[in-house]
Amino acid sequence: MVLQDDGFSGKSEMASVKYHGIFNYPLTKEEIKKWSVGKKGLIGIKKSRYITKTNTDFKERNFREKISEEKIKIAQKASGLLRKIPTVKGIFITGALAMKNADKNSDIDLMIITRKNLLWLTRPFVYLVLGIMNYGVRRPNDINQKDKFCLNIWLDELALSWGKCDRNIYSAHEIAQVIPIVNKENIHQRFLQKNRWILDYWPNSVRIEDTKDKIKGNVKINNLLERISFWIQYRYMKRKITREKIDLHKAIFHPKDWGKEINELLSA
Repeated sequence: MVLQDDGFSGKSEMASVKYHGIFNYPLTKEEIKKWSVGKKGLIGIKKSRYITKTNTDFKERNFREKISEEKIKIAQKASGLLRKIPTVKGIFITGALAMKNADKNSDIDLMIITRKNLLWLTRPFVYLVLGIMNYGVRRPNDINQKDKFCLNIWLDELALSWGKCDRNIYSAHEIAQVIPIVNKENIHQRFLQKNRWILDYWPNSVRIEDTKDKIKGNVKINNLLERISFWIQYRYMKRKITREKIDLHKAIFHPKDWGKEINELLSA
């Protein structure tokens, strides 16, 4: 497959292939259209005139897809238990697994969305359920990550919108590609709606519908317990924090700035 620059469409498609090439993820013709890069995403991407992928690349991708499907089954099985926690509203598969691009030693990245003001009370119950059912959970500096759950993004429904300083072509793709496996009260579409900015980077990637927030109130005692739970957990993790983003309504454990690194690769 060879793409040539024929105006905006050609630039957009070539940029898409270049972006996904960083992740060793060759695209089909249909996927190139789905993941065509928007005008905002083209800023800073150095143009490549010819981009070629071979059958060998697709063979490797197909192999990773089979591995990923088995990992997704593990995530679905575990989420069938986690969804019974009343304060869990959404569980999304993220990262390479969401694109079915995981290798056999990969972990299972999940985003957990909770009811408002109940993230830090919910979090221990999620870990408790996974522990009781003997599911592996990835810890910092784990050498063996295979099939372990990495719960690296926690949001409550008051913090669905991505911070402006963290909006880039990489984070937009990560949001667009999530696979919802628990989706209570249409939380997936609400999440996409709050992050409509992703269409500036990947305009054809997802369909975003207008939805109404269905946020139920909490009694004051819950808010007090939530703050106490946050304080206890924050004190425990404080000495380990680097560039993680942690407050009462979110906990995003991404110590490496992938957005910056991907932008550098795209501009090379």
